[in-house]
Amino acid sequence: MILLILFAEFFKIGLFSVGGGLATLPFLYQLADKYEWISHESIVDMIAISESTPGAIGVNIATYTGFQCSGIPGAVVATLGLISPSIIVIMIVTRILLAFKENALVQAIFSGLRPAATGLIAAAGFGVIWLSLYNGAASAWYEILRWREVFLFMILFLLIRTVKKHPIVYIAAAGLAGMLLKL
Repeated sequence: MILLILFAEFFKIGLFSVGGGLATLPFLYQLADKYEWISHESIVDMIAISESTPGAIGVNIATYTGFQCSGIPGAVVATLGLISPSIIVIMIVTRILLAFKENALVQAIFSGLRPAATGLIAAAGFGVIWLSLYNGAASAWYEILRWREVFLFMILFLLIRTVKKHPIVYIAAAGLAGMLLKL
């Protein structure tokens, strides 16, 4: 039964998460509210693992969640659930777009989808920032943020924006910094 639920939930996520893997995050938070398989905190760990491993983040998160819930069969089923809508929709959309690619209505639809996808990704990004840097056990205003994490975030953000290196350099540096700072 769990495999069927995994497939159905990740099929829905795959169907409605327009904009890529990070756009799946709002749906994952809802999934965490609905089932005990994952928690909001474990989603941050999933993102970290998914970003630091090869492959698409959405597929990695589906695989991770499925494996966590039901081992290898769960990983396969959740991943298939996530990618199935994309395969189906792309085949349908491609046929339609080839016939109507110059249509003003089609152009208007895409001009609306772009900001919607951007908004989903931005909302997910701010959610990850909040979960990563916020100290839920804080009792005073100056304890609200996890200052070491905020400092590491700001340094890495500035380095990424100014020093063009491969992302793996920043992932390795963040892991090393976390180890040294004992985050």
